[in-house]
Amino acid sequence: MIREVLRMGDSRLLRRAQPVEVFGTPELAALIRDMRDTMAHLNGAGLAAPQIGVDLRVVIFGGGPSPRYPDASAVPDTVLINPLLTPLGEDEEGGWEGCLSVPGLRGWVPRWRSLQYSGFDETGSPIDRRAEGFHARVVQHECDHLDGVLYPMRVRDFSRFGFTEVLFPDASLASDD
Repeated sequence: MIREVLRMGDSRLLRRAQPVEVFGTPELAALIRDMRDTMAHLNGAGLAAPQIGVDLRVVIFGGGPSPRYPDASAVPDTVLINPLLTPLGEDEEGGWEGCLSVPGLRGWVPRWRSLQYSGFDETGSPIDRRAEGFHARVVQHECDHLDGVLYPMRVRDFSRFGFTEVLFPDASLASDD
């Protein structure tokens, strides 16, 4: 089922989400199914449970290039629950980000270039991966939602933050948020 995505300004997006304590339940499966349907419907690269009003530490991400990120490298289709992120070094790289909870806007956001992430899938099986580039960016962006952080809070230079159609007047991603 496609769910409504909360928008910036909704106080539920600013809370720290609660850990999942029981895996493999019908309720968790239904949540993940709804998240996948919602993300696909909106051409997203990822989605966090708090974005649809569910106060749990669950994110999904993955897929290949999409209309919103046509030049992005493929990211493995992942359900990540109760994640832990560890930077691999201090190197950061900037990149343009958008968000389904902040439609119509883009911002240049610094993120760790590479990281290790761990957590669990929907059955409770452990996940432990290394990621870099766009994959690392997506993981960080989605996991930020679990701590009440939206990407505009990470923008350092507001001359590189604005409406998509103004920043990229000739780009196809201008119409898809």
